[in-house]
Amino acid sequence: MAAKILDGSATAKQIRAELAVRVEKLKAEKGVTPRLSVILVGEDPASVTYTRMKKKACEATGMLSDLIELPADSTQEQVKGIISDLNADPTVHGILVQHPVPGHLDEMDILSTVAPEKDVDGISAISLGRLVLGTADYVSCTPLGIVKLLEHYDIPIKGKEAVVVGRSIILGKPAALALLERHATVTICHSRTVDLPAVVNRADILVAAIGKPEFIKGDWIKPGAVVVDAGYNKVEGRDKDVGDVEYDAAADRASWITPVPGGVGPMTIAMLLAQTVKSAEKY
Repeated sequence: MAAKILDGSATAKQIRAELAVRVEKLKAEKGVTPRLSVILVGEDPASVTYTRMKKKACEATGMLSDLIELPADSTQEQVKGIISDLNADPTVHGILVQHPVPGHLDEMDILSTVAPEKDVDGISAISLGRLVLGTADYVSCTPLGIVKLLEHYDIPIKGKEAVVVGRSIILGKPAALALLERHATVTICHSRTVDLPAVVNRADILVAAIGKPEFIKGDWIKPGAVVVDAGYNKVEGRDKDVGDVEYDAAADRASWITPVPGGVGPMTIAMLLAQTVKSAEKY
C-alpha cells in the first residue's frame, strides 16, 4: 500500500485564495481591513521565522499585520500592557502571542489577557474552556487545520477511532477535543502510556504531536490508517527536517499521510488568517 498525500500546502493555498476574496469584500462593503497583531518576546530563532511567515501570509491575502518585537527580559506587566492596548484598539481584529515565551513569564496568564473576541489563536483559558463546551468561536490553529485538512479530502471522522500522541494545550489536547466534537472516539497518549505501539495500532486516525523526531515507528501504524504528523524537528546531520512519524515506513502502511514539511504547517497559518478574517467580519 502506498499512502496518498494530504497536501496541506495546496489546501492552504486554496483557503488563502478564498480568504482574499472575503478580505476584498470587507474592504469594499465596510471599509474594514482585517488586522492581526503578533507579539514576539525574545529572539528564539524558530519563533522569529514563524512570526515573519505569518506576517508575509497576512499581507499576501490583503490583510494588515503588525509584528511587535519585545526584548527577552520584558516583564509580565509590560507584555500584558501591550496586549491590553491591542484589546482596546478597534482596528485590531486578532492578537497572537508567539509560543513559547521566555521562561520567567507566566505564559497562560499572558495568553488569557487576550480578549476572547480577538483570541484568533484559540489558546487562552476561555477559548480552551469553550472548546470543551462546544461553543468556541476560535480553535487552536493547528488542531483546526488538521480537521479542516481531513474534511477537505473527505476523510470520515465520525465513528472512527482517533489516537492523539501528545497532550500540549496548543496541540494535543485541543486536537483531541476537535476530533471528539466531530464524533470520533479519541484516545490521548503521552510519555506514561503503557504499550504505546499497541494503542497507536488501534488508530483509524493518528495525530502525532509529541515533538520527538520519528518517534512513532512505521510498523506501529494500522494498515489503512490516516496519519497526520504535526511534528517538525531538526535533526543534526539530516538534510531535511522530519516529523514525529517514521515517514517512509508509515507511508507503506497508511492510506493517507501528511508530508513534513508541507502538511500541517501551512494549514496552521491558513487557520490563523481565517479566524482573523472571521473576527473582522463581526465588526
